[in-house]
Amino acid sequence: MKAFFLLLASCLSLQATMAQRTSDIKNSRDYPLVSRFEGSVIEYYKATKWDSYKLPVFKDNTTKPNYKEPLKLEGKVMRWQYSTSPDNNPAYIARNFEKAFTQAGYKILLNATPGEDFEEGAAGFSGDFYGGFKDLNLEKFGFAYEPIGNHKAVIIAKTNANGNDIYIVEVISDFSNVTLITQDVIEVEEADTGHVSATALSEALNNQGHMALNGLYFNNGQATLQPASEATLQALAAYLKANPTNTYFLVGHTDNTGDFEANQALSKNRALNVLQTLTEQYGVVANQLKAYGVGSLAPVKPNTTESGRAKNRRVELVRE
Repeated sequence: MKAFFLLLASCLSLQATMAQRTSDIKNSRDYPLVSRFEGSVIEYYKATKWDSYKLPVFKDNTTKPNYKEPLKLEGKVMRWQYSTSPDNNPAYIARNFEKAFTQAGYKILLNATPGEDFEEGAAGFSGDFYGGFKDLNLEKFGFAYEPIGNHKAVIIAKTNANGNDIYIVEVISDFSNVTLITQDVIEVEEADTGHVSATALSEALNNQGHMALNGLYFNNGQATLQPASEATLQALAAYLKANPTNTYFLVGHTDNTGDFEANQALSKNRALNVLQTLTEQYGVVANQLKAYGVGSLAPVKPNTTESGRAKNRRVELVRE
């Protein structure tokens, strides 16, 4: 079996039954270095260019998952969810992944299959481990079904490519009339910073009257700024302090995915959070800035592609 990366899974309840697709969802594909379980189809796919990710793996020399102090990863995060026939139970699928990871030379960090690993009270695994996945990662990266009973399996592995660590998580569970394989790949890397400088801001605002602050990073679907935004915030603060008599708008934008009103609120909250961070942590005068959100009303690219949607998710600085 060709080399493959591991992916992560979580649990969110939907309907009690699920009809398996006969073909992959539109615009989805397998990770280039990961073989899907034979006969499975892609029900869901999402890629996040850069985000934080908390992984509840085992502590050294223990048999208990480290769900209370998870490993904090940062980098590109991708999630797939596959469905396959219920004839392929979680233990069987997990054994296939275990063999593939081992043959590929990956380090297996966690391997738990149905049975005593998931019985109530077994090292707190059943409730706390799955609770950790749901609370830390599910809502950020979206989509998964609630597993039924103890019929589930988890494998987490680690490899390295091009100098970057890659974590692969497989969570496999029964769901009514299908078996679900939720998979995440986390490619660990530092954020691509340096998009904004005081000089670049000055040139863009003088020539165009606005500039997208592409070095700002938010948690997916939230207004929380990530630590990787620091370089852009520092450059932005330096520019504003160098131009104290000018006033500006911070304008949040989203793509058109999801509810329109929710996107309006999210775009404004992100702009407000940038304003608040600049004034409270970087010493910018509050009356120099005003925050607004326009949701998906001012795209710079078509929302028909992922690259277009990524361009449309932004906060801009606009000269008043």
